[in-house]
Amino acid sequence: MSPQTRQRLRLVGVIWLGWTVAGLFYIIQDAVPRLYRGGAVPWKYVFVGWMAGMYVCAALTPAVLWLGGRWPIERRFTYAGLHLPFSVVFSILATVIEVPILLLIGVYPAKTPPSVVTGIKIFLSWGIQGGVIRYWAVIVLQAVYRSQKQTKLRERETFELKVQASELAQQLASSQLSALKMQLQPHFLFNTLGAIVVLIQQQKTAQAEAMVAKLSDLLRLTLEDVEAQEVPLWRELEFLRLYLAIEQVRFEDRLKVRIVPTAALSEVLVPHMVLQPIVENAVRHGLGQSEEAVTIEVAASSNNGSLTLMVSDDGPGLLSAAPGHSGIGLANTRNRLVRLYGDNASLTVEQAAMRGVRVTITLPMRTVAPEGEACN
Repeated sequence: MSPQTRQRLRLVGVIWLGWTVAGLFYIIQDAVPRLYRGGAVPWKYVFVGWMAGMYVCAALTPAVLWLGGRWPIERRFTYAGLHLPFSVVFSILATVIEVPILLLIGVYPAKTPPSVVTGIKIFLSWGIQGGVIRYWAVIVLQAVYRSQKQTKLRERETFELKVQASELAQQLASSQLSALKMQLQPHFLFNTLGAIVVLIQQQKTAQAEAMVAKLSDLLRLTLEDVEAQEVPLWRELEFLRLYLAIEQVRFEDRLKVRIVPTAALSEVLVPHMVLQPIVENAVRHGLGQSEEAVTIEVAASSNNGSLTLMVSDDGPGLLSAAPGHSGIGLANTRNRLVRLYGDNASLTVEQAAMRGVRVTITLPMRTVAPEGEACN
């Protein structure tokens, strides 16, 4: 059975049920006063008579629904004027059909059944307004149903638009995060390639080969996490160690690195490559501006549901009068934190108490579930 056929059968069932309920209402309305006065109820005439009239209306209802669909009163109030003559025609037509049926089955409400024409005149004289009311009842119910259907349709469309807007916003945020992240990757890559060129020019072949090998490992690790915005802390530190190994080839004994063990926090999620631009700044501005050896320390700690990552060096300190001033690396890191965590994350750059610079990143604690999904 096709969906259209099922829909038509459903409509026929609703029409039949609706007019059956209306007929039962009229039967009760007719019988109860008689019973209250102690009179006899001619059930055959009452029941069959009313139900015959209701089913005649049911047979005419599809035509009424078509008229209501052609001139919907909820869309234009002036259409109500068109339905006034239609309602009178409906009442007359229903009476013209009903009276012969009542006479045929012998339930016409009179001791002596009249002729068909006389019976129609009698019914119309005291019952034409009833047919008009029934016509308008169908038209109004159809308008109410149609209005509710339109309301639900608009609500569904509004919900779908909100879902689409939310998906677009997520896609935009993801694209922005990916763009920020991809800006960082060529940044250190170009610096490293430049250092390799310098080593080759200085004929330091062994150091250049070692740097190329470490760069290969670093790029492999980068490609493995190219789609990830967050990685476990241990993974981020593995990436950082490879990067620092390249820098130590360049600067040899002048660069010292100390990464404080963080076994208890190894599964906490952090933004991928969040530490690399911080350490790169420490190398460039700390080691690059100092003739002495510089120690870079990376530490992680937790407090009140927050993860704190701290990168400090003992170089000459901030050379700018504005402590928060930074280049593309720190600026992109700040933007990524805002897009990933909103106001729940922060990045501060400050002069260390004794010597050097201290950068502190605060993140919400997010750990890796056994299935590999992040949870708060």
